Amino acid sequence: MQPSDMSAVDLVTAVRHGDLTALRATEAFLERIERLDGQINAFLSVDREGALRTAAAIDEKRKKGQPLGPLAGLPVAVKDALCTFDQPTTCASKMLAGFRPPYDAEVVARLRAADAVIVGKTNMDEFAMGGSNENSAFGPVHNPWDLTRAPGGSSGGSAACVAADMAPVAIGSDTGGSIRQPAGLCGITGLKPTYGRVSRRGLVAFASSLDQIGPMARSAGDCALLLETIAGHDPGDATSLESPVPPYGADLDRPLEGVRIGRVPAHFGAGLCPEVAHAVEEAFAAFRAAGATIIDIDMPHADAGVATYYLIAPCEASSNLARYDGAHYGHRAEPGRLHPAEPGGHRAEPGKGSGASGGGFESALVEMYCRSRAEGFGPEVKRRIMLGTYALSAGYYDAYYAKALKVRRLIRQDYLDAFEKVDLIGGPVSATAAFKLGEKSGDPLAMYLVDLYTVCTNLAGVGGISFPCGFTKGGLPIGFQLQAPALAEPLLLRATDRYQHLTDWHRRRPAIAARPR
Repeated sequence: MQPSDMSAVDLVTAVRHGDLTALRATEAFLERIERLDGQINAFLSVDREGALRTAAAIDEKRKKGQPLGPLAGLPVAVKDALCTFDQPTTCASKMLAGFRPPYDAEVVARLRAADAVIVGKTNMDEFAMGGSNENSAFGPVHNPWDLTRAPGGSSGGSAACVAADMAPVAIGSDTGGSIRQPAGLCGITGLKPTYGRVSRRGLVAFASSLDQIGPMARSAGDCALLLETIAGHDPGDATSLESPVPPYGADLDRPLEGVRIGRVPAHFGAGLCPEVAHAVEEAFAAFRAAGATIIDIDMPHADAGVATYYLIAPCEASSNLARYDGAHYGHRAEPGRLHPAEPGGHRAEPGKGSGASGGGFESALVEMYCRSRAEGFGPEVKRRIMLGTYALSAGYYDAYYAKALKVRRLIRQDYLDAFEKVDLIGGPVSATAAFKLGEKSGDPLAMYLVDLYTVCTNLAGVGGISFPCGFTKGGLPIGFQLQAPALAEPLLLRATDRYQHLTDWHRRRPAIAARPR
């Protein structure tokens, strides 16, 4: 069996037992990246030398009888929003092109400590702002199931590389669905943990009260393996939860008798593709056959989720991205006409200007800020910064941002009320299967609506998981989403694993993954 045909759990077991070397496993996935990524564009950087060096060191440890980490020899792809000291961290933006952080994100440090092999950094929507991975400054990611279609976003590179077997597992981040939606469109499994379950230290911030890092893999079992390593309290992250990390893979085999799954009838209204609706209903039937009880519930404020999210997230983005001004962080515009002494510059007249530096210097500095941000940020990032800055400005704060925070509290209460009646909430991940590249890029509102079923999970701070539940007649994956109360990831993973034992949707591969050399 080739390493690319093995699950992450089987890969780690094979390396530990000596049936497969870490070096062989790493070489196999690096070969697939070299062969396939020219068509998919899932990776922004690949650390071939570093990955092979790490893999060889792991094999040497095993030969010497030294203890191996829980992920020993497992190739992992990491979204380019997480800092890595030995590889660039660009957030797919010209603003950070070539930037090499001086430290690892906490999640990356935990992966290294567990003897994982980090093969590269994956493409994404710029600063994680987007639902199609078309906002990357380094070109869009192509969906492995159909190269003319979007993989979803913003963790589209992580989803696509797992779907094409270029890595057995990947790390993504989810602010409003950025793990679950691309997982759904690419036919893999993606888990957005409870807010605070995984440290955000070293994750380049988009919206700090919504961002969460999580695993992306073929199956619930592989996600559980990865989550056990990256979850847990981090004293360096003030929002990190101190709750102990359970053995997520231990209870996957437990049956679902007695588990209540909520179904929201409003999720099946206008706009939901009939093929998606049918596959989701079939998934509910499969859960019922597995022993779960399906109960219709109401989420009265869910229809306000997108509007609420697209006020809160841009407001936080406006604050977080203010530091990228060309002076403190990020791309700096070429001097050009910025210097006040040059013709057409802003030399201060004698006796005018403020302070010793003179108004000319200050004007040139402001112009440098403006030009640096104009050149460094792409259109979608600029759009969200402006939206957030406007909503936070004097005279509008109460009307927009403060009101959105109040609605967010109502949405969270909907979840608290629902979880008194059910243990999980199920439904679609996206209203359609993967859409054509360029199909929605000219209509920001249409693009924002792809997050319709996912944003409320982040607003409430609860956990959610996406996994394939069928395919369209055109051969595109359809995703199913489960949501659970805070810190109920064991139940999310168990329910998903039980479903994946009854179906084979998650085992299917796109044709590109099986294409011969």
